[in-house]
Amino acid sequence: MTAYNVVRMRVKEGREKDFIDRNWQVDPKAMEGLKKISIVSTGDRNYCLIGEWQNAQAIAAAGPVMIRALDTFRDTLEELGTNTGVTEAMSGEAVIVGYGKEETV
Repeated sequence: MTAYNVVRMRVKEGREKDFIDRNWQVDPKAMEGLKKISIVSTGDRNYCLIGEWQNAQAIAAAGPVMIRALDTFRDTLEELGTNTGVTEAMSGEAVIVGYGKEETV
């Protein structure tokens, strides 16, 4: 069943280009089960990464690879101040996919 992970981040002032450039260098093929990934600008230096996966097990299995990817741009991020460090992540299985379209779970 399709699953998603969502990661909230805030980039240090003046580091946005570096953050974006380094994310382009991350190899999504290294994350087995990843269908697609998007990084969305949600406001001033705030970003949300959204990953679509084959299933929740693929997200769990890719955990170490995702941490290694984060380590390549971690220095561009600032602490969120919510006792989570530089990211706030959550994931789960989809209950509706393609809402308003022909595809659903």
